[in-house]
Amino acid sequence: MDVEITLRVDGTDHRLTVDTRTTLLDALRERLGNTSPKKGCDHGQCGACTILLDGRRALACLALAVAHQGADVVTAAGLVNGAGGDGEGDGLHPLQRSFIAHDAFQCGYCTPGQICSAVGMLREAAAGWPSAVAKDPNAADVVLDDEEIAERMSGNLCRCAAYANIVPAIADVAHRDEGARR
Repeated sequence: MDVEITLRVDGTDHRLTVDTRTTLLDALRERLGNTSPKKGCDHGQCGACTILLDGRRALACLALAVAHQGADVVTAAGLVNGAGGDGEGDGLHPLQRSFIAHDAFQCGYCTPGQICSAVGMLREAAAGWPSAVAKDPNAADVVLDDEEIAERMSGNLCRCAAYANIVPAIADVAHRDEGARR
């Protein structure tokens, strides 16, 4: 059965008709031509399809498009344009600039998902959400050391093993943000 829905993707409203079984990932890629989120495992295990859904990170391959009628979707491509991010000067989100500066990608396939996940993860940490490695789950402030960042990003896999540069790229932005809040 087909249903008409509206999605706000990277700051632009889109009306489209989708089969009720269409995932958000397939709606983005196949119906709207937004190839920023990647189809990796199609089972929610690799994180290549990570997007920001109403401000929170989500796996687009596990979300049905019809379940998110009217939702605000931000992809890594939308962060370039400033939707959901704080693009400065060159239009790149600070995490995108940091990934470039730290050479935190090789083939680049997982990079859009890594960046969206990192944006969501930094928001979660700023809100005080604990992780599995939190030394004090009730602490008001989350300390984003390398172990904490690696744990919080563990749902995003990189076949090229660029983790040695991904974690420092995220830490650089996290520590700049921490300094700005003080």
